[in-house]
Amino acid sequence: MTRFRLVLSSILVFALVAVVAVHAKRGAASEPSAAVPSRSFEFTYQVHVPANADSAGPTHIWIPLPQADGYQDIRGLRIDSPVSYVEGRDPQYSNAFAAFSPTMQQSVAGFDVVLRFTAVRREHKVALDAAALQNVSASAPRDPNLQRYLEPDKLVPLNGTIAELAKEHTAGDTTPIQKARHIYDYVVATMRYDKTGEGWGRGDAVWACTSKRGNCSDFHSLFIGMMRSSGIPARFEIGFPLPDGKTEGDIGGYHCWAEFYLAGIGWVPVDASEAWKNPAKRDFFFGAHDTNRVFFTYGRDIRLSPDQKGDPLNYFIYPYAETNGQPVKNLQTHFSFRDVAAAQLSASH
Repeated sequence: MTRFRLVLSSILVFALVAVVAVHAKRGAASEPSAAVPSRSFEFTYQVHVPANADSAGPTHIWIPLPQADGYQDIRGLRIDSPVSYVEGRDPQYSNAFAAFSPTMQQSVAGFDVVLRFTAVRREHKVALDAAALQNVSASAPRDPNLQRYLEPDKLVPLNGTIAELAKEHTAGDTTPIQKARHIYDYVVATMRYDKTGEGWGRGDAVWACTSKRGNCSDFHSLFIGMMRSSGIPARFEIGFPLPDGKTEGDIGGYHCWAEFYLAGIGWVPVDASEAWKNPAKRDFFFGAHDTNRVFFTYGRDIRLSPDQKGDPLNYFIYPYAETNGQPVKNLQTHFSFRDVAAAQLSASH
C-alpha cells in the first residue's frame, strides 16, 4: 500500500511539473509580442462631395480603405453614406477601396461619406545585427511578386541622375545592406524637410535630388529610386500620422514611408523623413516603423478599376472622383483620431 502511494505521488508530481512547464512555455512565447510597443485608436475619415448641378454624366468615387497586416489590426470598419457602394481592390497592388456610384439626383444634391474604424498599430522593427544578416542573400531576387518593386514609377526614374547618385554612394559596397544604409544616410543627410514654395509633395525623385528638400513623399521617392537602381526591391507605403504626445485631434494630411527587401530577412522598414525630423532616432528608423501611423495603401501610378477613365493616381490616400470621365477637384476631407485603451478596444469587439 505504501509503495502504491509512493508511485501515485510520483505520478502526481510529474503531472504537476509538466503542467507548470507548459504554462511557462506559453508565457515565454507570448512575452515578446506583449513587449512590442503598440497604439490603439479610433480613426475617422470624412468626405464631403459638394453639390454638382452641372453633372453631365456618371459619377464614380473611390475611397481607400485601411489594410490589416502583421503590424496593424483593423476592427469594426464602418462606412456611412446615403450612396450605395461596393468594395474592391486595384489590380496591381491589391489596395482595398470602397467605390461609390451616386445617382444623378444624389450628385446634384451633394452627399457625405464617413469611414470609421478602430485599429491597433504595433511597432515594426527588424533585427539587422550581424547574426541576422548572415541569412541575407547577395543574389538578385527571383520572386515575380518583387519585380514591380524593381521597376520605375512615372516620377521615379531609375536612370540618369538617380542611377548616378546610387552608383556614387554605394561604390565599394558588396552587400545589399551596405548599399541600403549608405543610400538612407545620403537621403537623410542631403534632403531637408521643407514644404515652402512649389514642387514638393509630388514624390518626384529628380526634383527632390535637385532641390534637396520636400516632404515625406519626396524623401522616399529619392530613397526608393536609388534603391531600385541598385537592384534592391523597395516599395512605397502611405497612410496618416498619429501625433506623438497627443491622444486625440485632427490630422492635417498624409504620411508616407518605405520598405526594402532583403532575401533571407524580408521587408525592412525605413522612414527617412522622420529620421530627419528626429536626429536621435536616425538609427532607429533604418529598420523600424514606430506606432504613430496608420497604413492604407501601397505603390504609385495606381489604376483603381475599369471605371477609372483618368490618368493613374500618383498615390492613393485621398478620395478620387470622376464625373463623365473627368476628375472632380472640389472634394472636401477631414481626418481625426482618438486613442483608446487596449482593454477598452478588446471589450468593444
